[in-house]
This record gives sequence, C-alpha cells and structure tokens, in this order.
Amino acid sequence: MSLKIKNALEILKKHDLLVSSSVTDENLEVTNISYNSKEDQTNGIFFCKGNRFKAEYLDQAIKNHAKIYVSEKEYSQDIDRLIVKDASKALALLSSEFYGNPQNDLFIVAFTGTKGKTTTSYFLYDILKHAYPKQVGLFSTVDRIVGPKPEDEFKSDLTTPESMELFHDMRTCVDNGIKYLVMEVSSQAYKKNRVYGLKFDIGGFLNITPDHIGPNEHPTYADYLNCKKQLMINSKVKIINRQTNDYDTVYAAAKETSDDKDIYRFAKNEVGDTDFSIRNKESNLNDSVFTFTAESDKAEDLQDHSEYTYQLGLVGDFNELNAGAAIIAAKKMGVKNEVIADSLKSAFVPGRMEHINTKSHGTIFVDYAHNYASMNALLSFLKREYPESKVKVVVGSPGDKGVSRREGFARVLTEQADQAILTTDDPGFEDPADICKQIDEKIDHTKVDVKTVLDRQEAIREMIKSSHGDDIVVLAAKGNDAYQKTKGEDVPYPSDPVVAKKILKDIEG
Repeated sequence: MSLKIKNALEILKKHDLLVSSSVTDENLEVTNISYNSKEDQTNGIFFCKGNRFKAEYLDQAIKNHAKIYVSEKEYSQDIDRLIVKDASKALALLSSEFYGNPQNDLFIVAFTGTKGKTTTSYFLYDILKHAYPKQVGLFSTVDRIVGPKPEDEFKSDLTTPESMELFHDMRTCVDNGIKYLVMEVSSQAYKKNRVYGLKFDIGGFLNITPDHIGPNEHPTYADYLNCKKQLMINSKVKIINRQTNDYDTVYAAAKETSDDKDIYRFAKNEVGDTDFSIRNKESNLNDSVFTFTAESDKAEDLQDHSEYTYQLGLVGDFNELNAGAAIIAAKKMGVKNEVIADSLKSAFVPGRMEHINTKSHGTIFVDYAHNYASMNALLSFLKREYPESKVKVVVGSPGDKGVSRREGFARVLTEQADQAILTTDDPGFEDPADICKQIDEKIDHTKVDVKTVLDRQEAIREMIKSSHGDDIVVLAAKGNDAYQKTKGEDVPYPSDPVVAKKILKDIEG
C-alpha cells in the first residue's frame, strides 16, 4: 500500500480541503499511514486529528520517522506538511487512496437506524453468504468479518470503525476474495467523517428515535437526524421504513440523489403509499411467520410474485421490519426467494434474543436492546406472549455517551417491567453508581420494584436466583459483549449469556 504526495495534493484540492502545503518532493511515495504517534512512522504520513490532539503527539511521530504530516494548523516546520480545513475528512479520502480505493471492488450495502442495524445486517449477511459462499464480508457492532476463514473474523470495537481502519479492512476483504460487504453505519460515522466520500450501492434507513444525544455525541436531535439521513444522500438505491419518525425528512434526503424507481419503502400492516407491506401471521417464542406483499408496480417487478410468506428464526415480531429491509436488499441483489426464505429460518444474531431455558428459574432472554425504542419493543412482545408472567430486567446504561438513554430506561421499566436490577454497563469515566441513580430517580417505584447491584455478574445471579416458574428474566443492553469499558480500558467480561449459563450450572446443576 502506498500514497503519492502528488496524488494526495490533487485529492485535497478536488475536495476543497487544502489550505496550504510545504512539500519538498511531490513525487514522494509514502508507504505508511497513521494517526497514532506511538507507532512506527517510517516513510509515513501522520494525521494530527481529534479535539484532544496535542503538539507533543506530532513531536513523537517525527521521532518515529514520519515524513510528512496532515493537520488543520501548523505545529512544526521540521518536516513536510499539508494544512487542511478538516483533518478527519482528509484522513478518510487519503486512507481510501492509500489502500487502493477498495470500495470500488465491493458491492456495499449499509444500514442505519436507532435500533435494528445489527440484526438487519446479520439477516442480510446470512442470506448473502448462502447465495454467494465465501464472498461476503460484514462490519457490524458485534463482529468484523473480512474473509472466509475463521481467522478473518474478530470482535468490533466500534459500530463503524475510523476511516483508516475501515479502508484497511475493505482492502483485506478484497484481497480475500470478498465481493459483497454488509455494514452498519452509525450517526457518529457521519458526525466524525469516518465514511466521508463513500458512496453505497444500497442504503437502508430503519428508524430514528432520540438517542446518542449528549455532550460527547450529538448536541441535539436535529443534529442526530441530519447525520442519519446522510446515508440516504450517499446511496444509489434507498430502502426506507415508511413508518419511521421524520419520514418526510428521510424521504426528501433520498430524493436528493435518486429517482423514485430507486427508492423502496416498506411498512407493517400498512398498504397506502408504500412498496412492500409486512403482516404478522404467527409469532411465538420459537419463530415469527409473516407475509411480505408487493404493493406497487416496481415492488412486483422486484419480487416477481405478489406475496411470499417467510418464517423468521429469531423470535419477536419487532424483528419482522428488520427482516423486511434485508429481504428488499437481497432481492435487489438478485438473490432467489428460496435462498432468502431458507436463510431467514436459520438466522442467528449474537446477543439478540438469545433464549436460555431453566429448570426452575423462569425463562431467560439476553438481548442488546439498549435504548427506549428497542427495549420497549422487546418487553412489549414478551408481555404479549406471557401475559401472566412477571417481567424482570437487569440493565445498566453506558457512561460518557447516550445520556438520554437513562431517562428512556426509566420510562420503559416503569411502563413494562415488574422488577428491575440496575447495574453496570460500560461506565467509561463515569461512576456507575451515579448512572444507576440517574435511572432510578426517574422510575415510578409504585409500578416496579427496583434495586441497584453494581457488580453485573452479581446482579444477574441475584435476579436468576430470585426468579421461578413462569418468570421472564431479561438481561438487557449488553448482549454478547465480552468487555466492560471502564476508565479508558476494555476490561474482560464473560458476556451475559456465559454468565447466565454458569450461574444456572451452579444453582441447578
């Protein structure tokens, strides 16, 4: 991999990012790219990025043999430099060039939404890997899959990685024979320019509700929505949940860069002004059966049949909308309906509605539901399926981000739960006791019994041991995550399913 400084200058000028340059040799070809000053910078280009960047980071990069740096202001005259209007945009564009623009060799489908991104991405990934074996990659909140071998799969640290890592992993995908990539695109990916300059073959907008609003994320809901809708502007074909909040804004964004023929809308139980409708036929704790009906001429052309019935292996009728988005994308990519149907029957998403049966301590569900919308959908479904059961929830909220989730958790626990234990979930630099207190203060204690147990494993143990018969225990918000993010460190954590199974083994044998 390499980058000619001459090409870098042309790219920055083309995007109106270059402020000034001081380059001794435009024909220099760097073979290293980095924004971490601790790394070896030999014959490399170093990016000074981030609100917390310090001049000493560049000094360290120069000591580590950086040849040139990119920055929004001049820090040093000791080496060549490119001064730009926005370092994060420059990083995205030049990383793409450094790794040989791998996106041009991939068919990329991206999904955004407050809830459902991971589930929808896994549904489509499962469909495509059956249709195109060993040719499909996945960038999700849970896993990064960059090739067909076991060693090509690893855990993600961000929903959408930093642009440099994103293009690095895309290059790995291409080199490993991957032709199709399914990925989640978070609002932060647009806020921080991680996907700046990327155009997607298909973009799916699932939903939006207030979330990720706080001092370290989006200052307002309007900013959150603006970032979310960018996926519509930057995709060739658009798939939109007709029932999303702010539909008119999302649809208008889609229309900015596409004709009606390339925009597909879907909805549940709604026929008017949509292309596909979803109707639930049967839903229980084993599967979900629904019809998927073409409601417009372009939908009938795509589906080649007015209606199909699908069986979804992942329980919960709220997952039918996620499946709908994946079905449309798969059909647009030419996948046969038989393959779609067979894949959805066996679809599995790590940390999503994992079902653990017990001998005498109720039924346990592990789910990543991590905001009001997703938790409300989950608990509403369980209460409909188990109207006589007590619903008991173990949940926490992360530190340093998603502050609005805390009030949302309080609201949904008041509305849907019978009992709750508040606990730790990625506290970051905040005190988990303070986070739990903020949730607890907003709960109506006349409607739900609440206590706080900060040790998450102990909280799960206490809830399981105190449950019996028809009780429903929900371990929420963390899913299959094997770390607790604490004070800048990823502290190993067994994951909720592992903890629950070990506790059951201890108490039930």
